[in-house]
Parts: sequence; structure tokens; C-alpha cells
Amino acid sequence: MTTIDYLISVALILLVIPQIRGTRQTTRNALLPVVAVAAAASYYLNSFPTDGNDVQLYVVGVLAGAILGVACGATTRLSPGSDGVALAKAGVAAAVLWVMGMASRAGFEFWATHSGSTAVARFSQDNLITGAAAWTAALLLMALSQVLARLAVVRIKAGRVSSRTAASAARG
Repeated sequence: MTTIDYLISVALILLVIPQIRGTRQTTRNALLPVVAVAAAASYYLNSFPTDGNDVQLYVVGVLAGAILGVACGATTRLSPGSDGVALAKAGVAAAVLWVMGMASRAGFEFWATHSGSTAVARFSQDNLITGAAAWTAALLLMALSQVLARLAVVRIKAGRVSSRTAASAARG
């Protein structure tokens, strides 16, 4: 792993800080993690192999990311802001799930390029995974699905909070 790899991993993990402090659910705030993962993908993704069982590896990555993302979104509290825009605040569970997802990918990358390289190569060969490019794509798809699933859940919850606030104001 290079210094850039470490910085990208840390940046993705640190995206949890605004979530813990609480953020207004504006389009900009909602899309920041998506843009960050897309930037990482553009930096790392050189190919998207589909031979062997690469596609199955991608499916596993997407499902794992989606599960983490839905859990992050489900454990994020939303409340109405004074201006009617929903405020999202990640609690301990949401923060732990976010960090767990982002750090596990960085940890796997470190392990796979150091002491675990033989084990990953053997697993890849035994399971018809074509190599490092497939693992890179799978991990990036996992990150993207985690971010998108969390975003979807939080936006749905934000819509409910905003519509309840609007309904209360109309009655009020």
C-alpha cells in the first residue's frame, strides 16, 4: 500500500465524522460520500474482469456492502431541523458499522498485499477468481453499495421526517 492508498482509506473512514456530528440532509451532504467513493474508483479501477467467478465475487461484495449500508442507515437517527430540512445523526452503532465496512476493506488490502498474499492467491486460484483486478473491483463495488444503500435509507427516512414536519406545520 502506498501513502496515497492510506490517505484514501483514512478519508473514506473519516466521512463518519460529519455523520456523528449531525448533518442537514441537503443534496450536497448526501452525495459527498458517493463522490468520494467514485473518486477512489476512478483512481483504482483499471479493469473490470468478468472471467471465472469474478462476477460472483462482485455480487458478494455488493451484497455485503448493501447489508452494511442498510444497517448504517437504519441506525442513523433523523429529526426535523428548524428550517424543515431533516437532520441526520449517526449513533455509535451506525458509526461502528461505517468504520467496520471501510476499515475492513483497507485491512484486507493491506493483508492481501503483505502476509496474506499467498492465501489470497490460493483462494483465488481455487475459486476461479482472476486476480488483483477482480478483488479491487469487488472491494470498490462493496464500498459503493455501502454508500448508496446508506444514502437510500437515510433519504427515505429524511423524506418521512420532512413530510411529518410539513403536515404538523399545516395543522398548526
